This record gives sequence, structure tokens and C-alpha cells, in this order.
Amino acid sequence: MNGTTALSPWLPTAPCTPGHCAAHPETVHRAGAAAAGAVRASVRLTAGLLTVLVGVLLAPASGLLPAATRLALVRHWLRAVVRAFGVRVRYEGAPDATGPLLVVANHVSWLDIPLIAAALPGRMVAKAEVRRWPVLGTLAALGGTLFIDRDGLRTLPGTVRAMTAVLAGGGRVIVFPEGSTWCGRAVGRFRPAAFQAALDAGCAVQPVRIDYRPTDAAAYVGDDPLAASLWRVVTTRRLTAVVRVPEPLPGLRYPDRRALAAAAERAVAQRAVPQRAVAQRAVASDSANLPSLSVHQRSRSRPASASSSRTPA
Repeated sequence: MNGTTALSPWLPTAPCTPGHCAAHPETVHRAGAAAAGAVRASVRLTAGLLTVLVGVLLAPASGLLPAATRLALVRHWLRAVVRAFGVRVRYEGAPDATGPLLVVANHVSWLDIPLIAAALPGRMVAKAEVRRWPVLGTLAALGGTLFIDRDGLRTLPGTVRAMTAVLAGGGRVIVFPEGSTWCGRAVGRFRPAAFQAALDAGCAVQPVRIDYRPTDAAAYVGDDPLAASLWRVVTTRRLTAVVRVPEPLPGLRYPDRRALAAAAERAVAQRAVPQRAVAQRAVASDSANLPSLSVHQRSRSRPASASSSRTPA
């Protein structure tokens, strides 16, 4: 977490820290090679930031376009953002699931958001602090982001109800149920609260696993400043993101949110997509889903479980 805000004991945390977990660029001894690497990184950083800025400036005008056209443009923009920062992407798995989905993924980096939204666009769940971020906060709100107030449990049932309403209306919701970013070497425990929305809406859960090669190069953990993370990304040569999309989990097959969360956690923990052909393409999506344009460091879901109609347990 950036800054000095104290964490409540029930908030999920990860053991990852920038000094121990975040990969740093290899030291280049030759001055010429070092200068070339710095120039390449500067070009990538400039291209990435300009691509983000273009999306921000065009966002108001895109609201005048038909939903399907707007969705396609946003997906192309998100892919362009990732490519501009020098990240190669490979998608594995191509489920045919359509309609409402609760998309859950492990959380390593700010790059996770555009990677998932480009393949499975939906309304992102983010911490409430993102709403106050310059430019990106406004863009996140316009994109339909569902904000979580992580300072109190009493707001969680309302958040779950909002997620349920989106799913019941045929949309998608994207959440990182670990509640914090991890460096990618392991997956944190999935908090069950968000899974109640899938049960209440009677929809499936789509697990997604994100890996980066080299491991840790894209990690955005602990008190890591965003600028430092951006620089590591653009200075890492041949940084590759692998997004694995296994079969969806039918929510109604599981007795409660804890069982569903555990099943999703196991699916995400697998390092290969079982019994699926590798498909290096984004997953098709329907125009009813509104993509979130938010970028946040970590999404804080609450610890155990709050039903949309019950007091948190």
C-alpha cells in the first residue's frame, strides 16, 4: 500500500515487498549498451503514457458511439497501451462462455487491469482511493468502476449487491479476490465475499491466471511507487505476460461462497490450462459488457464473507 495509512487487522496483505520481490533491470556494464537501453526504455515510457493520454482525451467522445463500437475501440486501446510499454502478451484458452460472468484473477501488477479488460471486458472493482486519483480517477468512474471503501465492513454488503445487480443484468464484473498484489511466485488466499454475488445472480465464475516472464519484473507490491514500477517494466527486455483462461466454474454447483472461492483459487493456482487448446487471441465478448478503464494498484476486498443480504461473518 502506498503512503502511511495504517491497515486494519482484517485487511488482506501480502508478504511481498519491492526490495525482495520486484525484479530490477540487469546491470549493464558497457556505457554504450546502457545508453541504448535507457533510450529504448524512455521511448517505451513516452509511447505508453501518450497512448494512455489519447484514451483519456477521447473517452468523452467515445460515449457517442454505439456500445459495440465503443467496446471494440476500448479493447484495441488497452492492447495498444500494453504493447506501447514494451510488454508481449500471450493468451491461452478461449472459453465460449457468454453472458454474465464474475471474472476473478490473481493480482501481480497494474498491468493486470488492461490485460484482463482487453480479453474479458467488464466493470472493475477497485479501492475507493482510485476515485480521487488525477485523471485516472475520473476515467475509472466514467468506466463504471465499482469502488470499495476498505475502511469499514459495513459497506461490503452494498458492494456485493451492486456486483449482483451488474451480473443479474447480463454484465461482467472483474475482481482480484486476493485483496492485494503479490509478486507472482505464489497466489494469495481468495476472499469469499465477492463470490456471493455470483451465487446471488446465479452466474458462472471465470478464473484467470496471469504470469509474467521474467517472474517479478512487472510486480507492483507493497509501498512500491508507480513510477518505479513503470520504469522496471519499460527497462525489462522481452517482458511477456501470459494470460491463461481455463473453463468457467458453474456457480450453482457449489454450496456456498467459501467453496466457490476455494475452487476458483485452485483453478487460478494451476500453471497450465487443462484440456484446452492454446489460442493466442483475446476472448470474444458481447457488447452488453461495459469495460472499466480504471488502473489501480490493488483491490481490497473484505476478509471472509458478506452476503448481499446478511451481516458479514
